[in-house]
Amino acid sequence: MDVNKRFELIKKDTEEIMTEEDLKALLESGVKIKHYIGFEISGKIHLGTGLMCMSKVKDFMDAGIECSIFLADWHSWINDKLGGDMKTIKKVAGGYFKEGLKASLKCFGGDPKKLKFVLGSELYHNNDDYWATMVEVSKNTSLSRMKRSITIMGRKEGESVDFAKLLYPPMQVADIFIQGINLPHSGLDQRKAQVIARDVALKIKTMPLLNKKGNNIKPVAVHHHLILGLGKPPVWPVPKDQLQELWSSLKMSKSKPDTCIFIHDSPEEIKRKINKAFCLEGEVEFNPILDWVKHLIFADETSRLEIRRPEKFGGDITYTSYSELEKDFADKRLHPMDLKNSVAEKLIKILEPARRHFEHPRVKKMLEELDYLIESS
Repeated sequence: MDVNKRFELIKKDTEEIMTEEDLKALLESGVKIKHYIGFEISGKIHLGTGLMCMSKVKDFMDAGIECSIFLADWHSWINDKLGGDMKTIKKVAGGYFKEGLKASLKCFGGDPKKLKFVLGSELYHNNDDYWATMVEVSKNTSLSRMKRSITIMGRKEGESVDFAKLLYPPMQVADIFIQGINLPHSGLDQRKAQVIARDVALKIKTMPLLNKKGNNIKPVAVHHHLILGLGKPPVWPVPKDQLQELWSSLKMSKSKPDTCIFIHDSPEEIKRKINKAFCLEGEVEFNPILDWVKHLIFADETSRLEIRRPEKFGGDITYTSYSELEKDFADKRLHPMDLKNSVAEKLIKILEPARRHFEHPRVKKMLEELDYLIESS
């Protein structure tokens, strides 16, 4: 595959690349490209984590890039996930979470055997270079900037936090350098960490990223879209100047299970949740269902969405592009209920490989143990 095709695959359905010029230079340099995306271990995997993230991982794989998944058990411990119990976090990381990401990749025809999984505690164990790199990142970043960066862990800027949480940003940045990652990948909510990584890259001495001439280079950060949860925003209509801020706060979250779909939800659950979704007729600026259609269903140029409806309401129609569907919805030629029904059926089909994966007794037991843990916490 030539450089241009690889570039387009990497760029496909992304919100931002820092920077496109650096990406082109990296592709043309002949340096081995190493990707990673990191995940907190915080419960069940929903479409934002499973489908949005792993669809991009499949693109990277198709572009001939070595892909790795970082299971961030230390970060999860710092951020009080799963009750802040490290033993539980590690068990879920190496069990349910790992299997869930494999299942998600299967939904796009990807080969889970090609995925590399890295557990944070194993990477850090007896690794002096990691801790030295973390100190280097910290020495080259101000305290005020670290405080502002706690938003990457779902905390609000200015929120009172324990000191351990200030270790989270420099650790996340150090993860990039210690693994030799020149293509870090995340959602837009992790942007502040990626910016720090680029800002300190030329100053790192312990484990720098190097080009073929031995010179320090900056990592090329790729950010995918954050899909919305299905709930109604707290303010309606959403003021234009607050749209981006509200969007980030209303991204899909497992803490609101009725506004998100998990990768192993039953067809009945998927239909029920989508049926209740916020989806105003003719509204295209802030519409969770349209957001999913654009970024999950029409992420591929070969995608189609079939709308089945009685003749008196226009009859069946097949959309082959998001733009034509959005136009019909905006013009009220496509009713929200018809759209919801079709999206539910499409997602049920997309998620079929994940449901099958969780039917295996060993994997099913992991989900049941996680359910028990969540219910008892």
